Amino acid sequence: MAPKFFQPAERKNEYYTDERCFITELCNTPVAPEGSLAIARVSIGTTTQLHSLDGIDETYIVIEGEGKVEVDGNSFLIAEGDQVVIPSGTPQRVTSIGAVDLRFYCLCTPRFVPETYINLEMVSN
Repeated sequence: MAPKFFQPAERKNEYYTDERCFITELCNTPVAPEGSLAIARVSIGTTTQLHSLDGIDETYIVIEGEGKVEVDGNSFLIAEGDQVVIPSGTPQRVTSIGAVDLRFYCLCTPRFVPETYINLEMVSN
């Protein structure tokens, strides 16, 4: 059995989510519960699902493309190198508005687990 401080490499495949974006998880393991790292890809013209993460802070770091991000009702433009810090429980969504797909790192602390995802488009008033 491998020691807890070592995580063997695994093939990282991109997959499509109900959030309307593609995800490649780079690091998300119980071996490192303090955080996780993924790459999100949002197709041109697509807006992701309005959602929040319960108990998880998230930082977006834009790799390429351009977008409009909405965080807690505030909208602003993002491009390569920009960072967006999103506190736990804060409503968020992103629209890809550039000439290429919007790609960004998603750094979650603690690590992302699906049970923390709250779809705010399904919440009734």
